[in-house]
This record gives sequence, structure tokens and C-alpha cells, in this order.
Amino acid sequence: MPRHISEHIGERIAQYRKLRRLTQRELASRASISYSMLAKVEQGVKPATPAVIAAIARTLFVQTVDLTGQPYLAELRQDELDMLIQPIREALDLYDLGADPAIAPRRAGELRSAADQLCHLVRETRIKDAARTLPGLIAEATTAAHLAPSEDAWQVLASTYRTAYDITTKLGYSDLCVVALDRMAWAAERASDPVLAGIRQYLRSIVYLRSGQFDLGKRLVGVGMTTLEQAGADRVRDVAVGQLHLGAAMLAARSGDGDTAATHISEAARLSEATGEAVRVHWLSFGPTNVAVHRVATLAEQFKYAEAVQIAERVRVPGDWPASRAAAHIAEVARAQLWLGRSEASLRSLQEARELAPQQMRYHPMVRETVAGLVSAHRSTPGTLTGLAHWVGIG
Repeated sequence: MPRHISEHIGERIAQYRKLRRLTQRELASRASISYSMLAKVEQGVKPATPAVIAAIARTLFVQTVDLTGQPYLAELRQDELDMLIQPIREALDLYDLGADPAIAPRRAGELRSAADQLCHLVRETRIKDAARTLPGLIAEATTAAHLAPSEDAWQVLASTYRTAYDITTKLGYSDLCVVALDRMAWAAERASDPVLAGIRQYLRSIVYLRSGQFDLGKRLVGVGMTTLEQAGADRVRDVAVGQLHLGAAMLAARSGDGDTAATHISEAARLSEATGEAVRVHWLSFGPTNVAVHRVATLAEQFKYAEAVQIAERVRVPGDWPASRAAAHIAEVARAQLWLGRSEASLRSLQEARELAPQQMRYHPMVRETVAGLVSAHRSTPGTLTGLAHWVGIG
């Protein structure tokens, strides 16, 4: 059944705040956020930013997923996605069992193509299709790597673990995404691939970004940068380094360090001039577009919504850019538009994001919060907004 409108992040914050016997003013003071912002978030009038959610979670001694309500089990069951999680969980536990005698793996090139196809499905937000295929491919790639260990075989296996991270993250299973990253590290080490190892540190830093542990995230970015120094100087390494700079920019922005965030954005922009659009290089989507999108995001994280929206209006997303990245950017803009009181524009942006990446946006906490804010802002709810609210599980 859909959730009642009261079950938004603000309502959960209020519940945990009362459990800790704190007033709104006390919580706002301890979390170093404004009282008026907290009041609006608890009322569901305005969407909470990830930085605010993280600050409140730390103050209340809970995890961010406790406040976002992830994973959204009712909707996962409706979409029959919950049944696909257990096979992924089991596949992630096969890594040290050696070759499965019941599996005759395909040739290395075929397995690499299959792994790339899974990455493509995720970027196109065909999460259900990717999740169905993933466990079998992990098992096959595991057997292949144990039967004929090679750099290529371990790289393919690392790629399947990367896809497991992507899927479990998008569906809200934070515990599994951490396991997937551990497995990716295990495979990358055997592949002796410093670029894969560096990318794994980037992904790991994003986990800590989401949980509000910014200092740990920054340390992981530093480790990733050091690891990439072991790779040969080429476009692939520049792409990975550039993406680490973008991760560092988000960590700095959420921790309130706008100057450092701007420095990392500038360095990423410099690298992107050399790399160009690198959509398929380790599926990082690095390039001038991703730099521009991160510039918008870092401004939004600093509550500079007018500037973020202004810059977003100048961003032109290439036609071959992954739907997952484009939709996430548009959802970010929708949140900023709502904070600026531009409800109609925000609703249009959310509809666009939904059309681009329906499976991803249905499970995106930012989308749910923005929808809840739009519902609260309208005395009479338009039909399009009502449909969107029911679709994300608010009703």
C-alpha cells in the first residue's frame, strides 16, 4: 500500500527527534542548520538536502537510510524487484569458492561484452533487466576467473561487482552496495589494475558522502588519487582522476567548504577539456557535461539555488548521455526549483526525470521529498501531481 503523505523524511526526523527528547531548536543548533529550514523540512513543505539529512542523522545517532526510509519495500514488491535482491546477495558470496563444476563459462571476450551490456542497462535505468541477469553473470565470471586467472578475467569479474554496487545503491540496499565494493576491491587487486582500484575508492567515497561521513570520504578520495598515480598517464587515468575530483567537490560542498568544492570543479573542468565526453570509459560519464552537472549540484548543496538553476538552464546534455545521469541532474534541478517557489517548473522537471528513468526515479529519495513538498505546497493537488505522488508511494 502507498505511504501516507506524513511518512516523508521530515516526519521521520520529527519522530527520531522526539525519541531523543529534543526540540526543533535544539536539534537545529546541534546539527548546525537553521531552525526555519528544519521546521519546513519536518512539515514536508520543503525537501531536505542530502547534507541536511546527513547532519541530522549524525546528530540523532541514526543512519541516513533510517530517515529516508530506504529500501522502499512496498514499491519494490509491486515492481517485483524485491525478489531479485536475494540472488544478488547470494552471488556476491561466491567469490572465494573457486570454480563451479556445473558452469561452462563463455570466452573472455564474450563475458566482457556481457558485463558491458549490464553496465549499459543500468545507465539506461533498465534496472530490472540488469538485476535478473546479474547473479548468473557473477557466477559465470567467478568460475572463469578461477579456471583461467588473467588480468582480463579479473577485470570482467570486477565489472560485475561494480554493477551489483550500482543496482543495490539505486534500490536502497546500502548494506549490499558495501559488500559489492569489497568484492570489487578483491577482484581489482587480482587484476593488478590501479585504475579499477582507484575507481573503487571513488565509489566508496560516494557511499560515505551519502551517509554524511565527509572526512572519511575525503580520505578515500586521497587514497584513490594516490592509487591512480600507479597507472600509466593516458585518457583513461585522466577520466578516473577527473571523476575523483568531482566526488571531492561534492564532499566539500556538503561539508560547507565551497571554496574547496570550486577548486575541485575547476580541476575536473581542466581534465575534461583533454578527455572530452568519455561516457563509456569505465562507465563514469566523465566529461564537460558531468562537470557542469556537478557544478549545479555543488551550488545546490550550498543552498545557492538561484545560481544552481541559472547554470542548469545553460547545461546541454548530449543525446548519448546516460539516462540515469540525466534524470538525476533534472531531479536535482527540480528540488532547487521547489526551494525557489517555482512549483510548476519543479513538477515539469520531475515529470521529465520520470520519463527518462522511471525505475531509478521511483526509488530516489530526493524525488520523493520533492514530490512531498509539491503536494504540501498545493491547496488543491493537480491531477499530474496526484499521479506522480501515487507513483512514488505517497498518497
